[in-house]
Amino acid sequence: MITTQEKIKIIDLASLPIQIGKEVVIKGESIALFRLSNEDVRAIEGICPGTNGPLAEGIVSGEYVYCPLRDWKISLITGEVQKPDDGTVKTYKTEVIDGYVYITV
Repeated sequence: MITTQEKIKIIDLASLPIQIGKEVVIKGESIALFRLSNEDVRAIEGICPGTNGPLAEGIVSGEYVYCPLRDWKISLITGEVQKPDDGTVKTYKTEVIDGYVYITV
C-alpha cells in the first residue's frame, strides 16, 4: 500500500506561543505542536504512550516535553520516551513558510 504525504498549513507562527503546546487534529489524529525557545517548531503524536495523557498540556524543557499525568519525558526530536520509561510517539515534519507552520502528514 502506498501512502502519499501531504503538507498542511496549520497556524500563523506568531499565534503559537513559545514553550506552550497546542493540540491540533489532522485526519483524525491528535498532534501536539510546540514552538521551542530556539524558535524550532516540533510536532509529535498528541497522546503519551504510557499514560494516555495529552502531551500538548505538558511542560516543555529544552527539546523535551513532560507528560502532564506522570512526568514521562519525551523527546520532541525523536519521539522516544526517556528511561526508565519505555515507548515512542510518532514525530511529524514541520516547516515554517512565509510565517505559517506546516505539518507533513
